[in-house]
Amino acid sequence: MLSLAVSTHIYPRFPEFGAGRLTKLRAQAVSREACANVARRLGVVERLQEAAPPGIGKNADVLTGSDRILASVCEAIIGAAYVSFGFERVAPAIVQAFTPEIETALESPVDFKSLLQERLARRSEVVTYRIESEEGPPHERDFVAVAEVQGEAIGRGTGKTKKSAEQEAASEALDAMDEEAEAAE
Repeated sequence: MLSLAVSTHIYPRFPEFGAGRLTKLRAQAVSREACANVARRLGVVERLQEAAPPGIGKNADVLTGSDRILASVCEAIIGAAYVSFGFERVAPAIVQAFTPEIETALESPVDFKSLLQERLARRSEVVTYRIESEEGPPHERDFVAVAEVQGEAIGRGTGKTKKSAEQEAASEALDAMDEEAEAAE
């Protein structure tokens, strides 16, 4: 729902952007960090803390301090709103809530492949990308890319170009690494 609403908003707004650039823009605008930022801005943290049963306050603070959990709560709220009110009513509210993230993505685009490469370099690891599949006619191909470290898949992405599929794979790999780091804490 979130990706659909943002995609529906940005596609007609930027007709001059190619599929790869639109995919990167959307991925950054709806990323875990973006969802957590929206949750904070909309007061979700305070509402969760107020709703926490007595004696749970400290645990609520730990949970609401996690970007992963806040992003999941944000997405759950969006899903509940969609089920209750439908796409036509919810999409404009989503776009309004995520407009700062869309604007940030336009002004300061993130290159997920570079971020992944930098993070892995700190661990003396190297990422490689493999195109797992190509489907469709030459003018309308869909690619599936896999980000790998030492032959092990760490992320998978799809896109209309090899580069956009690789960006999606890198974004997924970064999310997985963030989840692993948070689970280790």
